[in-house]
Formats: sequence, C-alpha cells, structure tokens
Amino acid sequence: MESLPEAVLIRILAAIPAVDLVLVCRLVCCQWKNLVDGAALWILKCQQEGLTGAEAQEDAENWQNFYFLSKKRKNLIKNPCGEEDLQHWGEVENGGDGWKIEELPGDFGKEFPSEEVHKYFVTSYEWCRKAQVIDLRVEGYWEELMDTTQPKIVVKDWYAGRSDAGCLYELCVKLLSENEDVLAEYRSETIAIPEDNDADWSEISHTFSDYGPGVRFVRFEHGGQDTLFWKGWYGVRVTNSSVTVEP
Repeated sequence: MESLPEAVLIRILAAIPAVDLVLVCRLVCCQWKNLVDGAALWILKCQQEGLTGAEAQEDAENWQNFYFLSKKRKNLIKNPCGEEDLQHWGEVENGGDGWKIEELPGDFGKEFPSEEVHKYFVTSYEWCRKAQVIDLRVEGYWEELMDTTQPKIVVKDWYAGRSDAGCLYELCVKLLSENEDVLAEYRSETIAIPEDNDADWSEISHTFSDYGPGVRFVRFEHGGQDTLFWKGWYGVRVTNSSVTVEP
C-alpha cells in the first residue's frame, strides 16, 4: 500500500479495530507505525464513532488515549443502586439494624432525579458502612496508561434523608498502590441532614487528577446513620454511586 495517498491509507486503517491497530498494524512497517502513533488516524476514529470532546485534545498521544478512555468509560461500581441486594459490596458494617434496600421514593422520601434509578440503600440507628475495591487492571486500565497519562478518576455519590428524621452521611475514596498504600485520598466532611428536611437527593463528587504513578486500585466507602436512634431504618439513604476513569 506504499503507493496509496496517506489520507486514503488512514481511512482504510480507521476501519480496523483499535486494539489490532496498536498490537498488529503498528508492527507492519515504519509508515504504518507512524500513522498509528500519529493524531490523524485517531481523530478520524473519534469522529466516526461520535466520541465527544475530542476537539480539546492537542497531541498525538492524547488522541489515542482519548479514544481508548472514551470507549472504556463506564461506571466501575457494581450494583450501585441495590438491585442485587448487597452483592459486590464488602467490608459491610451493619450498625443498628444494618443496611436495608428499599424502593423509591420510600416513606417520607422523594423520587430520584433519574427515572433509571429504582432503589436505594438505607442505614440504621448506628453507623452502617460498605465499600468496594476496584482493580483498575482487571477493568482494562493498563499500568502505563495509569502511570503516564494519569486520567481523571471521577467519583460521585447521591444521598438523602427522610423528611421526618435527621441523619449523617460520609464518603471516603482512596487511590491505592499495588501494595494498597494510600497514594491519594478524598474524605468528605460528616454531612448532617436535620430533622424536618425536604428529603431532596443531593450529589457529592470529587475528581482525582495529577495523582502520580502507581495507582492500581480505587477503594470507595460510604455510610451513615440516623441522629434520632430510632429502631429500624431512618438513617441516610444512598444510591447511584459511581467511579469513572475519564479522558
């Protein structure tokens, strides 16, 4: 294909799956290597597949990383809304009467802003906590990508109280090394929701960036309790938790 104009060859290569471009086509010859390592091919693939935000990228490496990160973008928290009871959640602390899953809107509650969310986790009269540890390599984020590009790690959670009871809420997220050393940490304040609140759902979020090399795991933990110490489930409600790795 040496006689083909470069623009035509780029269009041909753009039809090949991205992984094959990097692992196979890049090894064919110097010309193909330069094209796979360059920006034009990945710009075209982004345009063809409707990936947004690509116009903000500036150099060749960012274009390729932007493509792969955009294709992989998904919520890395499993069972974020309680559809599978407490499955996938570990280090569960069941204070009081423990965690419970309820249907929205729940007693003295309000509907969630998204119609796709139908359930929530609710805490009791002593501290309830639960956590997930995300293995980034298992999820497809290879070591070189995490160490050199250091893509943004965006954490979000939603919480609410009952309108007839006060409650407390906390979120703690840690970026961990291979040996589970803490490389970066976000810890919210203890958020107090007063009795006679409006029961609206609130979102809390944090973005990790420039966190340095070595991140291999993300540990997400949240929890809370009620402030009236009523038997049952009058504590904070949480749902739709998310951790995403973004360009």
